[in-house]
Amino acid sequence: MDFTKLDGLIPAVIQDDESNEVLMVGFMNPEALDRTTASGFATFFSRTRNTLWTKGETSGNRLQVVRILTDCDDDTVLVRVKRLGDGNVCHTGTRSCFVRELDAAAVSAS
Repeated sequence: MDFTKLDGLIPAVIQDDESNEVLMVGFMNPEALDRTTASGFATFFSRTRNTLWTKGETSGNRLQVVRILTDCDDDTVLVRVKRLGDGNVCHTGTRSCFVRELDAAAVSAS
């Protein structure tokens, strides 16, 4: 994996393996990717806390890895997961972090 483009990190897109729904995006450093593959549960690098964290540590809503795919540039991973717990992945309590539609007028104005 090419960790050089984002100062040692790669984006990790998290997708439900059954429904194909995109659930969240996190970042991984080499250690987070190693821990994810070794444990079978999605682990990320927190840019704000500067530490590793495994999804579901406190909520119980863990993400069990089904498979990991890499993009053509080896700088992003797609992690296909099985949702455990109540299935809500977002820290706001929703199943997915992607629930708000972007207003096209706001985008074109910027």
